[in-house]
Amino acid sequence: MSHRARRSPRRQLFIRSARACVALVAGAALILGGGVAASAAAAPVEGTMAAVSSPDTAVADSPSSASIRPSRLDGFDPQTLIDDALFYDGAAMTAAQIQTFLDQRIGQCTNGQCINVLSAGISSRGSIVSARTGNLVCSPFEGGTMRVSEIIYRLQVACGISARVILVTLEKEQSLVSSRAPSDRNLRFAMGANCPDTAPCDPAYAGIGPQIVAGTTQLKTYRAGAFSRQPGVHFIGYHPNAACGGTNLQITNYATAALYNYTPYQPNAAALRAGYGMGDGCSSYGNRNFYNFYTDWFGAATNRNPNGPIGNVESVQAAPGVFRITGWVLDPDTSASIDVHVYVNGVGRAFTANLDRPDVAAAYPGFGSRHGFSVTVPAGSAGVNSLCVYGINVGLGGNSQIGCQTKLAMSGSPVGVLEAAVPVAGGVSVGGWALDPDTSAPIDVHIYVGAAGVALTADLARTDIATAYPGYGSSHGFSRLIQAPAGRQTVCAYGINVAVGVNVELGCVTVDVPAPSDRGLAPIGVLESLTVRDTTVSVIGWAIDPDTAWPIQIRVEGAGRSGLFTADHVRADVGSAYPQYGANHGFSAQLTLPVGTADVCVYAVNTGTGGDTNLGCRSVVAALPDLGRAPIGVIDSIDVRGATATISGWALDLDNVDPVPVHIYVGASGTAHVANRARPDLAAAFPLQGADHGFTEALSLPPGSSSVCVYAINLGRGGNSLLGCQTVTAVDNTRPPIGNFEQAVGVAGGVAVGGWAFDPDSRDPIPVHIYVDGVGAAISADVARPDVAAAYGRTNPLSGFAATIAALPGVHRVCAYAINDGPGVNTLLGCRDVTVP
Repeated sequence: MSHRARRSPRRQLFIRSARACVALVAGAALILGGGVAASAAAAPVEGTMAAVSSPDTAVADSPSSASIRPSRLDGFDPQTLIDDALFYDGAAMTAAQIQTFLDQRIGQCTNGQCINVLSAGISSRGSIVSARTGNLVCSPFEGGTMRVSEIIYRLQVACGISARVILVTLEKEQSLVSSRAPSDRNLRFAMGANCPDTAPCDPAYAGIGPQIVAGTTQLKTYRAGAFSRQPGVHFIGYHPNAACGGTNLQITNYATAALYNYTPYQPNAAALRAGYGMGDGCSSYGNRNFYNFYTDWFGAATNRNPNGPIGNVESVQAAPGVFRITGWVLDPDTSASIDVHVYVNGVGRAFTANLDRPDVAAAYPGFGSRHGFSVTVPAGSAGVNSLCVYGINVGLGGNSQIGCQTKLAMSGSPVGVLEAAVPVAGGVSVGGWALDPDTSAPIDVHIYVGAAGVALTADLARTDIATAYPGYGSSHGFSRLIQAPAGRQTVCAYGINVAVGVNVELGCVTVDVPAPSDRGLAPIGVLESLTVRDTTVSVIGWAIDPDTAWPIQIRVEGAGRSGLFTADHVRADVGSAYPQYGANHGFSAQLTLPVGTADVCVYAVNTGTGGDTNLGCRSVVAALPDLGRAPIGVIDSIDVRGATATISGWALDLDNVDPVPVHIYVGASGTAHVANRARPDLAAAFPLQGADHGFTEALSLPPGSSSVCVYAINLGRGGNSLLGCQTVTAVDNTRPPIGNFEQAVGVAGGVAVGGWAFDPDSRDPIPVHIYVDGVGAAISADVARPDVAAAYGRTNPLSGFAATIAALPGVHRVCAYAINDGPGVNTLLGCRDVTVP
């Protein structure tokens, strides 16, 4: 290859050795090498940013750029330019990843020859084996016409040379990974293969396809064929001019030896200080630029932290206002999840890499699977952002840089347009759109008419905006009628910034606002829908008062209830039909009705004279929603008298206003009843259901003990409810009353009687009949007699009686009878002869 200088700082001086022809024969299969993650000593580290950038950011990297991009070449070691594991990685990138990388680096091609859009042909080839060592150089691959990215991928797999190395070589040789208009010569000698310094390039290897095949094969031959320099001490000069000198280098690995075989000079101090720029007359740049491109694009080229964390940044995706970063990281000193720090433009955030990654567990046995991360971080600025990911060390070693990239942020100040500012009577109708690149959510827009401001949200559907700005959705339109005084007014709209950026003026216009007037016209409109669901009636339509462009109210009436609502919803169809009034005249309102049938009417309310307009009436039936709830209720009492049990309580269904059935079981025998008795207490507790949900039922009991159970029956969906069960015992209710006629004394005007009596079949007081000479008088044994209750074990102490029965002076026959409370006979308590004075 020739010793040549390039005028542009990015089109560097390239110096290479003569590429010797190596005899190769067919042989064994390809063995793919595994990758080792790049690492760094600490986080953050300057000067190592990978170049997965947008097409716009690639301009500064193009051959036509006049700027010099300086680099500190952090970590550059002429004795170890790149680790073997990274150089000989036959699975470093997929074909799709290679294509995406080229698209991002090159962007828009201007002459159709860029390698991201170019297809080329290569010939099929069998296995290549070194005649010198017998080692496999490259395995077979199938040729044909294909995209350049596919050629790179096939040679990566066949020869075990990382696609990243191939891409860097294409750039350092002919700037093909950044050029938007490569020349024919750039493509003919793409990798500098078979281009000795002392003679012209061999035309047999001309063209992008043959160059990639030959160059990649040669890079592998140096190791597999033990050709030329191998690891060890070698004198490496600074320049073909021997007077420039050089140094002995301890070349530590095969990859570094291969690079010095391919380009046999090291950068001197002037070249290193220049970054990507020109040094002095003794400078050479090939291996310096290989290192610069590799570390800028793909992260660290060498692992100087063998005990530090390892991992991979698998994707960096821009979304509105944020970056989403995925990958994995682990520390060789622990199987536990470790922290990962993500820096955006130097601002760091900490996360834990603890997502399940079975593939990592399979690749690194013994470390488990909880090492994945998928994090979202805010964009640091508009435009290109630098993102670096670090694994935070545990135990020996230091923090490791897992990867760095530059990425165009979906971030910045709002964009949008004030599309319309139409004067109407008493105001201005405005419309347009606005969005902030930092969020897909609607943003605020401030409208100023003169000095008066109104805040609104740009959240109306705009499918055209969704198409123009993918990823942001359609909810970014705005439309509003804004009140303004009559006369000439300046209307301005501003998009209010979110996160990165500043507020932005969307536009300003001057309009003449007419004064409002009332012509006494009635409102117009349409009731488009009136529906009822459960107890809620919903109405939809539009209404306009021809005397004003302002939204008017509608009134919804039904079943003695009413509500006022503003018809100010955006209706583009109404705005198109009545442009002088704007689009803000739609309504969608709801009114809650009582259960039952109701006539519902909707009225457009006049803003002045002219009367309201009935937009329509409809008859609807409101009902409680059936939520599948079980009935509720309570057994208040079960009163047993002899062989009769009286059961009282209440039951209702919260999903219905109608009385519910109750089923009462005495043992296995059931009877159906309805809980429809008035209970004012229930009306207070359950106003929707009302009062009519009580029950009182008397049922016969068989002899002995029985279980009485009450069930409330559901009127709709859901199950029935057991209100409760009680065990009761039937008694013989034919027993006669017992008692004692304790007193019968003549007093002025009559006979004073007293005593006690009760029916053993009942706990209630019973009647007592007093006869004077055969003439009866009824009294009640309802005077407290705790002595009787104690003697007979009764819970109700009311069994005494005392009264004065009228009688004339003289002797009288007085008898007392205890009256049975049920079937059975009455009891004569006694008779007395009494003299009334």
